[in-house]
Amino acid sequence: MHHTENDKKRANFSALSPINGAIIKTTATGKPGDVKKIIIKNMKYVELLRKSLLYFWSGSQCRSAYPSIPENFEETTWNQLRKAVIAIQTSTPIEYSLECLCQAVSHMCEDKMDSQLYVNLTALVEQHVKANIVPFLSESGDKLVYLKKMNDYWQSHCQQMIMIRSIFLYLDRIYVLNNPTVHSIWEMGLELFRDHIAMNNLVQARTVEGILILIEKERHGDTVDRSLLKSLLRMLSDLQIYRDAFEQKFLMATKHLYQAEGQAKMEELDVPDYLQHVDKRLNEEEERLEHYLDGCTRHQLIVTVERQLINEHVTGILQKGLDQLLEENRLSDLTRLYKLFSRVKNGTTELCAHFNAYIKKKGRTIVIDPEKDKSMVQDLLDYKDKMDNIVNTCFERNEKFGNSLREAFEYFINQRSNKPAELIAKYVDMKLRAGNKEATEEELEQILDKIMVQFRFIHGKDVFEAFYKKDLAKRLLVGKSASVDAEKSMLSKLKQECGGGFTSKLEGMFKDMELSRDINFAFKQSMQNSEHKELQNIDLTVNILTMGFWPTYPVMEVTLPQELLQYQSIFNKFYLAKHSGRKLQWQPTLGHCALVLLLFNYNAAITFEEIRAAVNIENGELKRTLQSLACGKARVLTKIPKGREVENTDKFQFNNEFTNKLFRIKINQIQMKETTEEQKATEERVYQDRQYQIDAAIVRIMKMRKTLSHNLLITELYKQLTFPVKPADLKKRIESLIDRDYMERDKDNQNQYNYVA
Repeated sequence: MHHTENDKKRANFSALSPINGAIIKTTATGKPGDVKKIIIKNMKYVELLRKSLLYFWSGSQCRSAYPSIPENFEETTWNQLRKAVIAIQTSTPIEYSLECLCQAVSHMCEDKMDSQLYVNLTALVEQHVKANIVPFLSESGDKLVYLKKMNDYWQSHCQQMIMIRSIFLYLDRIYVLNNPTVHSIWEMGLELFRDHIAMNNLVQARTVEGILILIEKERHGDTVDRSLLKSLLRMLSDLQIYRDAFEQKFLMATKHLYQAEGQAKMEELDVPDYLQHVDKRLNEEEERLEHYLDGCTRHQLIVTVERQLINEHVTGILQKGLDQLLEENRLSDLTRLYKLFSRVKNGTTELCAHFNAYIKKKGRTIVIDPEKDKSMVQDLLDYKDKMDNIVNTCFERNEKFGNSLREAFEYFINQRSNKPAELIAKYVDMKLRAGNKEATEEELEQILDKIMVQFRFIHGKDVFEAFYKKDLAKRLLVGKSASVDAEKSMLSKLKQECGGGFTSKLEGMFKDMELSRDINFAFKQSMQNSEHKELQNIDLTVNILTMGFWPTYPVMEVTLPQELLQYQSIFNKFYLAKHSGRKLQWQPTLGHCALVLLLFNYNAAITFEEIRAAVNIENGELKRTLQSLACGKARVLTKIPKGREVENTDKFQFNNEFTNKLFRIKINQIQMKETTEEQKATEERVYQDRQYQIDAAIVRIMKMRKTLSHNLLITELYKQLTFPVKPADLKKRIESLIDRDYMERDKDNQNQYNYVA
């Protein structure tokens, strides 16, 4: 018989009555099979005056005699003890008191009859156990009846052994303790039951088969007697045959059941329902462990269920239902999916991979379609919020999923070069413009933080910088910035993310605006003390812009009224007197002086062509200006014919009915809109800047390395350049530098370049 270490536990006695001064304490429930700790204090009763007293009995009376052992003492005493044991086994009254029986046992032990007494008792118990196997060998009909009969006999046997041990306690405590190879009376009873009942092939097979049938019925929804199952499984455990006789068969039955069920349910149910079913099954098995299965089965049982219902279907579950759960934001189902997949090897790894693939696939549809450009950035922000919430709520903020989410966003947002960067810059412009009443300062700050997350994903940050710079210039010059604090907060975020080199020109723009305010204040003070009183009614504000900080604007000559030309001249003298050596280049198209309106001081109605000839403003700029004056909210001019677009054939006249409660009116809404030409010009500037950066990087690398192969040079360039670039573009720049004698091809190896000092 083979027993494992884990099986080495013994059930012990339940409640024992105090015997002749012995104090007996138990620490368990008193049910058969429970492990109990018995502490016996005061064994003085074994010191009874054997030297002066001997007890023998006749009928039911104990009598004293002279202190000499009768010739037939052992035989007589054993017969009385044997009768007591048989009475216990047959549930009939015992003729003698427990005190007399216990003292008889102690006398026999003291007289060195303990070994034979143990042998006799063992034989008597064995004879009884052997005789009781017969009912369990006959044809078994009802499995439940058979199990109840087995349980009744087991309970009866345990109670009998408890009572027998109470009589033979002295033998159990003295003789057994002094002979390590001898089993305790309780263990002897267990061993005899195991050898002659439980280890009988037929009995064991019927018992285990019955237990498995009951468990299967319960798994299919029937109500079964759990106390019966608990008692029988405790019996197998106490007999140390739980694992060999039951556990492996049980685990095999479990595997077959859930193997078939997993395949059937995967076809029958959708993923949310299947996950609920798996959750329910695992909870049911935990209940079985709690109510009747041995704790040693827990690991293998749960692993078996997980393997058949989860492991085997990981890919199927993900392919069948993950996209739908993510699409529909099914948070509770996703939480359940994550918890179940966390229980199995590689479960979360597979989930993370499919999660990553979904984000890339879905994200690409947001970025790649030009028709969705208007809503792209908001869609990206909403999509990121949704995915972040799933990672935080459903995937327990698992770092692996967070990293995968960021990698997926970076991948798909760069599937379309330049456009996402441009649109993110324009989105920031929209949020920072005056007139944006959608958010409080706190909400705006949160939006900017989210925008910065999207900004980090972009490879071509120079595109963002170019459009952001252009839009910032327009906000500052036209006075349409919502908040200086918000502007500087965004600038601070960009500086923290990209360094001071990225934001130095942007910071210079703010500095120019602050210096311009001081200059204008000083200029107006000087005008108050000048002789040009006739010009003081004209409100002239000049912004002094450092050429290197601001976007490059085309120089455009316009025809100014005499009054403004005079004002210009006075300002030139004022400024250059304070800053000698500097040169002022006027950019009237960046301003919003009303050159067109001044024409109506002398003409009631003027055609588009006449206006263009008079002011000399570029055609597109003039149309936007006239559209602002005649087609916006404040319609100072009336367009003939009416319409939203300005045509070359249109005619304009002053709107005499125009009124406004404000004295100063800013008419520049349409000027804020970006034209196609502006967009193309910005893209061209980015392209040119990239050419310069590539050239500089090539020269820098070659100057340091002197000689380098084509492939190594390309590799070095990819490491240094911060924007996406194709190998063909790099090859063009290399050829350009060779033509300009910055480098040359090696004469012996055309694939090698040499630096030309």
